[in-house]
Amino acid sequence: MSPADMYQQSKPHSGSAVELVQQHASLVKRIAYHLIAKLPHTVDVDDLIQEGMIGLLDASQNYDTEQGASFETYAGIRIRGAMLDEIRRNNWAPRSVHKKARDIAAAMQEIEQKEGRHAQDHEIAATIGISTNEYHQQLLSASGHQVFSLEDLTDHDETHAQPLSKNELEPEQNLQKNGFQQALSEAIQTLPERERLMMSLYYNEELNLKEIGEVLNVSESRVSQIHSQTIIRLRSKLGDWLS
Repeated sequence: MSPADMYQQSKPHSGSAVELVQQHASLVKRIAYHLIAKLPHTVDVDDLIQEGMIGLLDASQNYDTEQGASFETYAGIRIRGAMLDEIRRNNWAPRSVHKKARDIAAAMQEIEQKEGRHAQDHEIAATIGISTNEYHQQLLSASGHQVFSLEDLTDHDETHAQPLSKNELEPEQNLQKNGFQQALSEAIQTLPERERLMMSLYYNEELNLKEIGEVLNVSESRVSQIHSQTIIRLRSKLGDWLS
């Protein structure tokens, strides 16, 4: 079924809205394939595309040309948000992965509060009661789950994806959002140097794991471990905000 056919079955619409869907259908695939490169093989790209099309249809119905933002910018937020929602709904990480991530975060927090410095791999492993190799394997197991954890930490897709004509956030909500963003920014600045660089390369420069490995001169699997450990470390630092 074509994008236009999907739209025909949704709700009353204008010709310009149908044109928007037809013109930007390729944006859905582009975003889907960009995301799927960072996800485990168990996630189906066709599922992401299907959810992305729903986001595109929704964007075409709610877009307000008088608000200044381009349709592509607005639709991109709605499409990506719909795909992330689909991933979260399916919750493809086993419960054991969630528990291990929580255990690692608690160990990190305990060590850093006691020592006043960043927790080392062998210290975290010893605190949990496993070998360093086992700890690294746990990080690899958690790596797929952690891919979107930073987006979860800064999860304002739903806020930004509201129709552009919606009112601004309430002052209290806006204050809380700004406070969290400040706390997250400060937490990132306290990360070990290599983890800060990895975050910049991954989220700002949008390099893939292989490319980051070349920059850091480590294997792709080691980059995956570092990424997972970094997200867990951020969660441990932001515990008050995430509780």
